[in-house]
Amino acid sequence: MTTPKAPPQRTCVACRSTAGKRELVRVVRTADGVEVDLTGKKAGRGAYLCREGACWETALSKGRLDAALRTKLSSGDRGRLAEFAAALRESVAV
Repeated sequence: MTTPKAPPQRTCVACRSTAGKRELVRVVRTADGVEVDLTGKKAGRGAYLCREGACWETALSKGRLDAALRTKLSSGDRGRLAEFAAALRESVAV
């Protein structure tokens, strides 16, 4: 008899809370830059963030995403991630 496999757990790089992999948003560093990976399957170094706007602000302003991805985010990458965070906040507010 086999026991059911536990769902994968991940930690938000901003607030350090643990949640299921599907409950968090993955940000991945690729050869083309940093992008949001909604599928969770893109190749590259990844970091996870809550769907809370405060976590996105903290990760971008305090350099936590830079450290987790082991890269320096470009201004274009920061802009795209900030836009995604704003859209995320709007969808949660509705």
